[in-house]
Amino acid sequence: MGEERARHLPQLAPIDGYGHGGFRFAGMSHRGSLLCLPSGIWAWPPVTPAEITDASLAPVFAEAADVGFFLIGTGRERWAMPAGLWRRFHETQITVEVMRTGDAANTFNILLGEGRRVGAALIAVD
Repeated sequence: MGEERARHLPQLAPIDGYGHGGFRFAGMSHRGSLLCLPSGIWAWPPVTPAEITDASLAPVFAEAADVGFFLIGTGRERWAMPAGLWRRFHETQITVEVMRTGDAANTFNILLGEGRRVGAALIAVD
């Protein structure tokens, strides 16, 4: 994990709220996008879907053995994930779904509550 990302919580937790450019979880608030992985909830630099790349998702692929299902929340925009990125998820045997951030956060909470091996990349919305 790069030093440019600050760890916010060393474990996964449900997303309690989102909007106003950030998220609430585990009694904390964070301004900006989030990367939710088995290793914890991390700050994530992308602010638009165009910034979602193999490089920005490298921490996901590093933890692929612990992530079975991954959600990408693209803010308020719809986004067609590039074919190369689809292949990368397929190669690492991670099922991936792309949707707007609100839907991704809600789905993440449900899957987390079911005890599934889930992760999420969530672009903050205003």
